[in-house]
Amino acid sequence: MAVENITLDSAENSPNQNSCDVFVYQRAAVVLFPIFYSVVFIISACGNSLVLYVIFQRKQKFNSTSVYLVNLALSDALFTLALPGRITYYIRHFDWPFGDLLCRLTTLLFFANTYAGIGFMTCISLDRYLAMVHPHRLQCLRSVKVVRRVCCLVWALVFLQIAPLMFRSMLHKHNDKQTCMEYFNFEGSRFTPYLLLLACTLSFCCPLVIIIGCYAKINLKLRSAAKQNSVTCRLRRNHRANTIILLILLTFIMCFSPYHLNVMQFMTRKIHHMPTCEELRSFKVSLQITVSLMNFNCCLDPVIYFFAIKTYKKRVLSLFKDYLYTSGAPSKVTAENSSSNT
Repeated sequence: MAVENITLDSAENSPNQNSCDVFVYQRAAVVLFPIFYSVVFIISACGNSLVLYVIFQRKQKFNSTSVYLVNLALSDALFTLALPGRITYYIRHFDWPFGDLLCRLTTLLFFANTYAGIGFMTCISLDRYLAMVHPHRLQCLRSVKVVRRVCCLVWALVFLQIAPLMFRSMLHKHNDKQTCMEYFNFEGSRFTPYLLLLACTLSFCCPLVIIIGCYAKINLKLRSAAKQNSVTCRLRRNHRANTIILLILLTFIMCFSPYHLNVMQFMTRKIHHMPTCEELRSFKVSLQITVSLMNFNCCLDPVIYFFAIKTYKKRVLSLFKDYLYTSGAPSKVTAENSSSNT
């Protein structure tokens, strides 16, 4: 969305595209996006709250994976707080009623969730790689003390990446409405496409290569272990680690790839020629769709927790069993009473 702001504002400031109105799909957006983000809000709030509840209810000590997952869940939970404002914004036909401060805060939460999610998914993949491929070497990197420092580093890098957003107004007046996270109030620079391509390479392409590399290495390790007829219990643990990274990879590709690839292809074209009004409109529509997919990651992260932490899986299944038992108990008592009366 920050990319969208820079691009569209630079186009609007150019003389030949002053009259280009990119808000051409409001009728569909004011219906589809509130429904979509309402569903995301419900799933994310329930899923991530359950994750935090179960993890903090555990009596066992935190391990490296748990620490990374707690930070990922906290990131998703913070992002969920921003959703009611966005839902209201779309219902009001792209009109933000909450002022500039809350608009900036919402923007920070959106992008903090995106890049914290990418960072912690990469950390989990590396953690599983060290555990499976190098179980006796570099284990000092998996100590809880080191992992906590890594988490602090990830949050610091995320903050540095999104900090410039704090010092710019996120509001822009458009047809008597206050749009939020749609424009920046500054002229676009000719270096903007190059900077965004560099940012996408560092924040998306590099983590993707790392995650794919970890998945490939663990797969090779599993094949080697299977040929050596290793202990079944250990093979199951290794397969579980492989499943975790596969889920992370699929989530990463499905949620983050469309947005970043869309931005990269548009910026590459923008380097060679000034986009036409029709191209800007198409890019605006594609950004809204790919941003929605990117925000959907907070609904998929609880699935990763389910497979990553044994005690979490057992606890969730136990909670559901208890719920089904208690909800079915009154009906069972009623049935017994009715049969005893006949």
